[in-house]
Amino acid sequence: MDYEIFELGDVALQSGMTLRNAFLAYKTYGTLHADKSNVIVYPTWYSGQHYDNEWLIGNGMALDPQKYFIIVPNMLGNGLSSSPSNTPPPFDKTRFPPVTVYDNVRLQHQLVTQKFGIEKVALVTGWSMGAQQTFQWAASYPDMVERIVPFAGTAKTWPHNFVFLEGVKAALRADAAWKNGWYTEPPTTGLRAVGRVYAGWGFSQAFYREERYREMGYHSLEDFLVGYWEGFFLKKDANNLLAMAWTWQNADISANPMHNGDFEKALRSIKARAIVMPGRTDLYFTPEDNEYETRRMPNAVFRPIESIWGHFAGAGVNPADTKFIDDALKEVLAQQAVAVP
Repeated sequence: MDYEIFELGDVALQSGMTLRNAFLAYKTYGTLHADKSNVIVYPTWYSGQHYDNEWLIGNGMALDPQKYFIIVPNMLGNGLSSSPSNTPPPFDKTRFPPVTVYDNVRLQHQLVTQKFGIEKVALVTGWSMGAQQTFQWAASYPDMVERIVPFAGTAKTWPHNFVFLEGVKAALRADAAWKNGWYTEPPTTGLRAVGRVYAGWGFSQAFYREERYREMGYHSLEDFLVGYWEGFFLKKDANNLLAMAWTWQNADISANPMHNGDFEKALRSIKARAIVMPGRTDLYFTPEDNEYETRRMPNAVFRPIESIWGHFAGAGVNPADTKFIDDALKEVLAQQAVAVP
């Protein structure tokens, strides 16, 4: 096991349910300075686990473990932290309680403060749902978070993104083997179908037109659909995917007692210096949604990733996009933190 566990005990969630004996799986990279000034929090994404974030961590990169103490907390529902697949009855499988992004970040804050005694975070960054958690960190703890770089993710799930996820969920639930979440064998037909649905959204039209999947080692469109997309989702647990989809669909940095649903107020409350980086051709976390959000944040720059790799411009699969993200992270880390009154 290459990660550690932070025990949370019984956690009261926003839904009114209790996540009993809750725990976060996390991994750290680098060494915490004595003054605890070199902390980066880098949350995971939809179905991703900590090792899926490691493409952006390395010597000479912005997230350099020789300079920074990088904490990667695994999102609830991802199979390593508390999830439908590892929670005992009666809250197992389809009875796993609904968890919000706000819940996730509140518990990650406990990890950061209680386990490590950290009071300031130099940077929070993340891709996709990791970006949603990044925004939430900045809105929930504005005096703690000095910088953020959310990439290919928004501060809330906008309606079209919600609808996209309805298609993903429906494909999975249509498999008779799913058995309303009480399956004993993986619903592989549904998982393969999720891959096919997702394939049309994850990359752009131009990506497919130019057959860029060949750069990833696939020799035809069908080879890519089976080898990459079906292969990707066959490794996942169906109930975990559905739990995280609920978290994703209900993401909104203002849906909590701090901001009481006032989204504009929540955006204005973010004090962190920010570079907001959508993928220019992202089909569900759209640049238009991010541009709206960035205009309402006091210290934010809008900088799209000019790429035809769609949402996956932020996934570490295209070297040019990875360099663009890494350069932005280096830039923001070189800047002074915004002075907090």
